[in-house]
Amino acid sequence: MMDGTVETTVLKGARLIDGLGGDVLKDAAVVIEKGRIKEIGAQGMIPLQADAEIIDMGDCTLMPGLMDIHLHCSAHNVLTFKNYRISQLEVTPPLQMLYTLLHQQIMLEMGFTTLRDHPWPNAYGGHNSVELVALRDAIDAGIFAGPRLVVGGYATMTSSHLDLIVPRGCRREPDATADGPWELRKLVRQQLRVGVDFIKTCASGGGGTDKEAPDVRNMTQEELDAIVDEAHALDKHCACHCFTPTAQKMAIRAGADTIDHCVFTDDEAIDMLVSNKKFIVPTLLHRSDRAIEVRKRVGTSDFTLNKMKMLQPTTKETFQRFIKAGVRIAMGTDTQIDAEMGANAHELEIYVDYGMTPMEAIQTATKNAAEAIWLGKETGTLEPGKSADIIAVAGDPLSDIRILQEKEKILLVVKEGKVFVDRRPGHKKLVIHDEAWGWKRI
Repeated sequence: MMDGTVETTVLKGARLIDGLGGDVLKDAAVVIEKGRIKEIGAQGMIPLQADAEIIDMGDCTLMPGLMDIHLHCSAHNVLTFKNYRISQLEVTPPLQMLYTLLHQQIMLEMGFTTLRDHPWPNAYGGHNSVELVALRDAIDAGIFAGPRLVVGGYATMTSSHLDLIVPRGCRREPDATADGPWELRKLVRQQLRVGVDFIKTCASGGGGTDKEAPDVRNMTQEELDAIVDEAHALDKHCACHCFTPTAQKMAIRAGADTIDHCVFTDDEAIDMLVSNKKFIVPTLLHRSDRAIEVRKRVGTSDFTLNKMKMLQPTTKETFQRFIKAGVRIAMGTDTQIDAEMGANAHELEIYVDYGMTPMEAIQTATKNAAEAIWLGKETGTLEPGKSADIIAVAGDPLSDIRILQEKEKILLVVKEGKVFVDRRPGHKKLVIHDEAWGWKRI
């Protein structure tokens, strides 16, 4: 049901990638009813109702809507203030919320129908979980167009990575951090009371500022156990920031559901990831040359830029070890102030450059991503009964994964059976106005 006036819609395309990793279906048709996929098959083999709406995408590839399960849409346009640290003090939470919506809508226009959106610091020394929940609910209610949002809340300790990315001069909100297992349990409960869908925490330092080192332990095992246990007790999943093998092992022992970043690793951590069937979320784009160039423009210190550059060889080696060992990988980019919002599919190009096949890379952003955030029964693959989250791409991403980065190639974006973007010749349906792309810098 594409516009609410017809019961059945049929999408046709020259190729169909269902996200399951099998053969491409040629001359495919997808039957959609009431926002869900009813049937998939070869054109001419599926009986059609006389009043069905037919959308023939010609020489396009039909595939599941893309997913990015680690990004920060609430990071704002820092070029306004020339320096990203200054902007954290200048952009008020209401303005930050508007940046967030714009970025979420840009992502939908680029074919990302589901986002796991992590919070971002606000000017008051806290995080914007409340605003993310409001945007999720507004999109779900149809007030704004946007992707399906899975929004997070932070539960972390004093002087952790997620505390140090806030400028030192900022006062901290009372519930920004906690210490000790019982206070951290309370913080998780407070975040879940707000209405978040998952809990984000960190077991190691990070590389985004000159105030910390990646190999610093962020909390004790007892504290991390408490955070994950409390999230699971309330049926929410937990993402854990882990740069080091020590942090990865802590997160796995605690039962965290996704292990994010994983710049460094060792054999024991890899064995634990495989045996526990954990998903890692690599966020390679965040440390790419593209991201470093953006960072230069927004006033990042030479110390931090050099640290990001220094991590690149290790990041590549670690990722290739994960591929070889069969570690489960789900796509996330850590897009924030770098690289530009909407460039997220560049992450898949990096995966292919580092040794994945294009089909494997696509699965990280579809099937794997959905399973990692507990949405595997709802979306992530094109199968009967699942939500009709479908994009039509001009060309074949299995021949050139880079076409997923070109907005002119993302001809059709369907979320929950409704067309939100239509760039076919003679059609023009967008989520946001063209000028937003024109002035958008990050």
